[in-house]
Amino acid sequence: MLTPTISKSISLVTILLVLQAFSNTTKAQNCGCSSELCCSQFGFCGNTSDYCGVGCQQGPCFAPPPANGVSVAEIVTQEFFNGIISQAASSCAGNRFYSRGAFLEALDSYSRFGRVGSTDDSRCEIAAFFAHVTHETGHFCYIEEIDGASKDYCDENATQYPCNPNKGYYGRGPIQLSWNFNYGPAGTAIGFDGLNAPETVATDPVISFKTALWYWTNRVQPVISQGFGATIRAINGALECDGANTATVQARVRYYTDYCRQLGVDPGNNLTC
Repeated sequence: MLTPTISKSISLVTILLVLQAFSNTTKAQNCGCSSELCCSQFGFCGNTSDYCGVGCQQGPCFAPPPANGVSVAEIVTQEFFNGIISQAASSCAGNRFYSRGAFLEALDSYSRFGRVGSTDDSRCEIAAFFAHVTHETGHFCYIEEIDGASKDYCDENATQYPCNPNKGYYGRGPIQLSWNFNYGPAGTAIGFDGLNAPETVATDPVISFKTALWYWTNRVQPVISQGFGATIRAINGALECDGANTATVQARVRYYTDYCRQLGVDPGNNLTC
C-alpha cells in the first residue's frame, strides 16, 4: 500500500523555512541583485552555491558540470518501465496515464537528468529516480495523493506564490508534487499555471513527468553524489530519516537496489538516512 506522501510536504516546509532564513543576509526577495550577487531559484540574492548553483536565474551563476554522452532512453527501456507499471493493479488510474513515451517526451526538457558524471553515476541516478517514483505512486498506480483533496497545502507565508482558495496543492504526479511554493515555480518553469490550474499535473501525463523531473533536477540531483540516503532526505527526510520511519526508508532502498541490479550497477554506499 502506498504511504501517503503528505510526509514529503512537511520536509519541504522545513526546506522553505531554511531558505527563507537566508533572506536575513540577502539583499532582496525576487532579486534585483547587485552585479556581484546571484539570483537564486527562490528569488534571493547571494554568492554561495545556494544562490549561484542549481536554479540560479541571473548573475555570476556557477557553471554546471558537463553532461555525459549517456542515452537515458537506452537505459529506461520499455521492458524496464513495464517491469514497474505491470505490478500495479489493472484498475489503477495510473495504468492509463503514465507511459514510457510520456516520460521520454518530458525528458527532452531536462537534458541533464541521468547524464551527470560517469556512466555508472547515470545508471544510479536513473535507478534512484524510479525507486522514489515507485514508492510515491505504488508502481505507477496513483496519480493523485490518497485523500489529498481533504488536506490543506497552502503555505500563506510563501507570498511569492499566492494560493487560489478554490484550488488544492496536494500531491500529484510521479513525485507527488505538493504545496503552492512548488506548484508556482514548477508551473513557471514548465509552462502551465501551477497556482490556478494545479490539476494539470494529474491530467497531462507529459507535464506530470516534467514536474517530477523539475523537482528532481532542482532539489535532488544536487545531493545524489552523497548516496541514495541523501535523496531520501531531500524528498521526505523530516518523517523518514534519523529513525523516524525506518520501514519506509528500507522500502525505498529495496526498490533502489533492485533497479541498480536490473541496470547492472553497484548501488554504492550511504543508502539510508
